[in-house]
Amino acid sequence: MKKLLFLIILMPCLIAYGQDRAIYEPVPIRVSPSENGSPPSDAIILFNGSNLDAWNRTADDGPARWLIEEGAITVDQGAGTIKTKQVFGSMQLHIEWRPTDIIRGSGQGRGNSGVFLHSLFELQILDSWENDTYVNGQAAAIYLQQPPLVNVTKHPGEWQAYDIVFTAPVWETGTLKSPAYITVLHNGVLVQNHVELKGATFTPEPEYKAQCGPYSQEERIQDCTGKMPITLQDHGQEVSYRNIWVREL
Repeated sequence: MKKLLFLIILMPCLIAYGQDRAIYEPVPIRVSPSENGSPPSDAIILFNGSNLDAWNRTADDGPARWLIEEGAITVDQGAGTIKTKQVFGSMQLHIEWRPTDIIRGSGQGRGNSGVFLHSLFELQILDSWENDTYVNGQAAAIYLQQPPLVNVTKHPGEWQAYDIVFTAPVWETGTLKSPAYITVLHNGVLVQNHVELKGATFTPEPEYKAQCGPYSQEERIQDCTGKMPITLQDHGQEVSYRNIWVREL
């Protein structure tokens, strides 16, 4: 009974103490969630199924020339890697992809493409359904750096999804203060859990450089300390994409 009375007396103090830590502003803005495959209300649409207005070729900044059919874009072999016109830092990225259902080749020669965050860090696209290759080069790997936790690849010809949270590197006066990090869900399953990116994935060794040549633009040295485009790779194989949107963080 004494313990109960003590708690009754103490409870208002505990509530007041807890309220000391409560905050009331700024109030988070209202965002309508994704429903039936639609993006959230604050998303930037990068491909809606009808045009490539948000994209350019990396080679010459000319118009992207991939094939558009039935609400998807497909790598047109030789048309070249493409990049967003808009640049991004930290972001949430949703992208759906599909290798052809006609199996050609094996290993890295089967459904190969890639999503480059910051135009520097490749999240591998590959048909990894019953297709052996090096594990840091299979689908959902950070290319040549980090294998996925599990392989949740679907059958060839089926649509798959990446949901990516990317934390951009932080630079101060040309010095790297914090590296990039990435978290990835592949078909709804966590495959990369806040992984530190060691540097660019396409250079002989991973590296961070304040002045660099982004993927497929290696001869065009530029400032790489700020926001940069998202890049989709033309690896000379048939891969399609749809429902691409991004939220800036």
